[in-house]
Amino acid sequence: MFEPSPRVQELKKQIQAFMDEHIYPNEKVFYEQVKQNKWGAPAIQEELKKKAKAQGLWNLFLPESERGAGLSNEEYAHLCELMGRSSIAPEIFNCSAPDTGNMETIERYGNDEQKEQWLKPLLAGEIRSCFSMTEPDVASSDATNIECEIRREGDEYVINGTKWWSSGAMADSCKIAIVMGKTNPDAPKHLQQSMILVPLDTPGVKIVRELLVFGYDHAPHGHAEIEYNNVRVPVSNILLGEGRGFEIAQGRLGPGRIHHCMRAIGQAERALEAMCRRAAERTAFGKPMYRLGSVPESIAKSRCEIDQARLLTLHAARSMDQFGNKVARQQIAMIKAVAPTMLCNVIDRAIQIHGAKGVCQDSFLASAYAKARTLRLADGPDEVHLNSIAKMEMAQYL
Repeated sequence: MFEPSPRVQELKKQIQAFMDEHIYPNEKVFYEQVKQNKWGAPAIQEELKKKAKAQGLWNLFLPESERGAGLSNEEYAHLCELMGRSSIAPEIFNCSAPDTGNMETIERYGNDEQKEQWLKPLLAGEIRSCFSMTEPDVASSDATNIECEIRREGDEYVINGTKWWSSGAMADSCKIAIVMGKTNPDAPKHLQQSMILVPLDTPGVKIVRELLVFGYDHAPHGHAEIEYNNVRVPVSNILLGEGRGFEIAQGRLGPGRIHHCMRAIGQAERALEAMCRRAAERTAFGKPMYRLGSVPESIAKSRCEIDQARLLTLHAARSMDQFGNKVARQQIAMIKAVAPTMLCNVIDRAIQIHGAKGVCQDSFLASAYAKARTLRLADGPDEVHLNSIAKMEMAQYL
């Protein structure tokens, strides 16, 4: 039903070969280099990016754009799953969050000047970006709550507000933020917000602190709390126009959610593989673990849940391709609620079967679980998506 095209099958083979040869063997090297220079770009990462670009495994996202690889959302989903097996792989192929969402935003809603100044170096992998939407004092899953002020004064906008969980902002290579704030508090509810491009070296931009995820700093990217204190940028930095922020947010989050979900499936596949290997090589109470207690059930449940989530994600991706993000919003909400929960469940079972090894640095599982748990909040809490699904389902009966 969702068989990848011959081109995608070939790209999958190329990506798999690249990861086997270059990425998996260098994961430990990557994190050793991060220890030496926490927020700098590890040398091995830059080396592998050059190799990936030389092989044409670069900017594989961006559907409906000549700047991308010419792949649909459904086609890219197959590749995104492979990349998701390694936490360092997406950036090697210049397909990492939040840059993919930010690049799609600038490509779709930016003007020629904005694309030349910011999209071009992002697509080249020369800089990184962050998305400043979430705020500490309001429930930011409802974008209409955003309090950050974007006030026009002549030929400039003045920005005041505090943001946090601006992912990627700690990296030395992060040069630009897309900031969401209110330009007109008196406008109709969904026309109050705007998005604007803010270079991080602009006077008044202050990185307050890094934010840890269950104790992990996620270096070399990290998550930042940022204060914008009377930050002035040209009027030309506004995206699409005043009052269009909510519209951009809805358009941006569609593809981004598909990417998160497919990466989650790749990570779940790696966790299931680790689970099965552990169950095969360990003996307890006179039996191999795969024959012991609830272990077979854990393996079977994990396989069922991964395959279900994959099919639902591919269905959402195909709906986006055929009907657009707005029409596919129910499918997008469904997979956003399903995939992160599935990933948490699979990793949790893998940790249980690994025992003590599963909760320490000797396996990838503990770090992977911390990241997986944040996905249930990152693009809006599960409850928000479930509520949206229910509203759309009930609409046909009311």
